[in-house]
Amino acid sequence: MRKSHPLRRVVLATAGTVSAVVLLLSLKPSSDPTSASAAGTAPSAAAAGQESPQGGTGAAGTTTVDGDATQTQYGVVQVRLTVANGKITQAQAIQAPKGGTSDQKTALSVPQLNKETVAAQSANIDSVSGATYTSTGYKQSLQSALDKMKQAAASSSGSSSPGSSSSGSSSGSSGAAQAKTVTGQVAQTQYGAVQVRITVSGGKITKAEAVQAPKGGLSDQKTALAVPKLNQEAVAAGNANIDSVSGATYTSTGYKQSLQSALDQAGG
Repeated sequence: MRKSHPLRRVVLATAGTVSAVVLLLSLKPSSDPTSASAAGTAPSAAAAGQESPQGGTGAAGTTTVDGDATQTQYGVVQVRLTVANGKITQAQAIQAPKGGTSDQKTALSVPQLNKETVAAQSANIDSVSGATYTSTGYKQSLQSALDKMKQAAASSSGSSSPGSSSSGSSSGSSGAAQAKTVTGQVAQTQYGAVQVRITVSGGKITKAEAVQAPKGGLSDQKTALAVPKLNQEAVAAGNANIDSVSGATYTSTGYKQSLQSALDQAGG
């Protein structure tokens, strides 16, 4: 009988072992479907749990109101209010005078005005010493934002209840109808036309602005100096019996004439 060669037996044994290992590896599952599914769903469930509180009623009850942009001698001032549950929770100036010394005055005054607004919950705040124009413009823009906030609250209260009677909805609409805007006649002055627009609510002037005013050369400075003061005095007085601004007599006179015609149109 022929004896097999020792080297041949070694080769055959090795080949058999390799084949067995390959077969075992091919039969072993590559992954566990159950564990893979759990790993895929757990993070998404956690994320859903984190997102749901952010979309709750707390976020829906917070609103942002921007006041009108107010022109001052050194630049525009505009106030933005954040309101939650009828209260001011944050006040900020989204526009303020800048450039040169205005940067320092703005940095000095605006944080104080913001803080006082939240504390007072009204426009009855003190002007910051050394930043009178910025403070005046801030308060005017703040007042316009407060007016918008009140109007929005009045309109929403009239229609918020689905089961309210028809008389409740009509009273809400009539309250909104009481606020109206009237533009006075154009008053010609030596340096240009002046025209005043007022917003009247409940028989009172809630806002006054000059839609036309002298401009060009020195008139730009005088207009920037006089108009904000005249606007503020018109709202405070509720009539055209306001003081002229020193150095801007013609503009002041034209302003008062146009203001009186607006008041006449509004019913006195």
